[in-house]
Amino acid sequence: MKKIVIGITGSIAIYKTCDLISLLKKKNYDIEVIMTEHATKFINPLTFGSLIHKPILVDDFDDTGYQIKHINIVKDASCFIIVPASANIIAKIAHGLGDDALTSAFLAATCPKIIAPAMNVHMYENTATQKNIEICKSYDIHFVEPIDGPMACGYSGKGHIANLDDIVECIDYMTSSHPLKGKHILISAGPTLESIDPVRFISNHSSGKMGYALAKAARNLGGHVTLISGPVSLKIPYGVDFISIESAQDMYEAVKEFMDFQDYIIMAAAVGDYCPATYSETKIKKSDSHMFLDLQKNPDILSYIGQHKTKQTVCGFAMETDHVLENAQNKFSNKNCDLLVVNDLFEEGAGFKGDTNKVALITKHFVEYLDLMSKDDLSYRIIEKLMKIKGE
Repeated sequence: MKKIVIGITGSIAIYKTCDLISLLKKKNYDIEVIMTEHATKFINPLTFGSLIHKPILVDDFDDTGYQIKHINIVKDASCFIIVPASANIIAKIAHGLGDDALTSAFLAATCPKIIAPAMNVHMYENTATQKNIEICKSYDIHFVEPIDGPMACGYSGKGHIANLDDIVECIDYMTSSHPLKGKHILISAGPTLESIDPVRFISNHSSGKMGYALAKAARNLGGHVTLISGPVSLKIPYGVDFISIESAQDMYEAVKEFMDFQDYIIMAAAVGDYCPATYSETKIKKSDSHMFLDLQKNPDILSYIGQHKTKQTVCGFAMETDHVLENAQNKFSNKNCDLLVVNDLFEEGAGFKGDTNKVALITKHFVEYLDLMSKDDLSYRIIEKLMKIKGE
């Protein structure tokens, strides 16, 4: 179990840390909490103690005997995050001050460190604060930048604490090993949308969940991830380069632009095979007779990658409804993939939109059938397989 030390300072955003701890507990992190004296004016330490079922460190000195608490609490920590972080605590850290339990522990910690600021917009934009942030970054401290939003002081602007999902994803990244550090990974996700007229389009049922899970896994493993996504309702993963597209032609152009720089390409998107041969600039009116739609083939993106790849290790996806293995093996051969992930649409837990998948992995030398698992877990299995194929 990975140990996370959470430092909490005096900010109205402190209530968000309660929710953050709940999210981290669901991911089975072991959590320790240090509060500043100012933080205890906003929320009683008992609240956080109830959440983590442990004492909360506020003062190094009490009557329980001799202990160097700010040293002990960071021992074996996988990550130390200060959230919310005030301008005051950032200034102290920038200049190496250790005048309380939190700053002393932060100085003593040798694990990866994160700061998630929350403060008034003018305090955040102040030249002194920005200089202090740059100093902290020079110490390899990672910042989860605040976002624009309304504040308790009545102002609105950058200084509102970051989204909790982004903070959790940053912690996931900082606590992971990074075998893909220095590698570039291009991932496609979601459906494509082919417009018929300003109102109607052709698409498919892809939710994008598999591709987005792959993007998070590749990021956590240290890769520089470029995610090309069709229209989905998912949140953009933290820490990836994101390219929004609509049609198969859009995706084709984006892939051509970025593929030369990649070490791995994972085409998890459900790309439409056909698009309307003509687009109507005005809404096509309903008539009493049948409507016939003339379709033309879209570019075969996976085939293009297979024909033009140089150093890239390529993974394709196939969803089938019949003759699953036979059709998938034909696709693997025709597309010149290094790995093909295939699943049966009618297999329970393996269809569109779900959080699980059940697949087979096809390579030149074998077919490996995997049990039903979450798309998050499957993402790591796929990337690990690609790394083995590449010899990394």
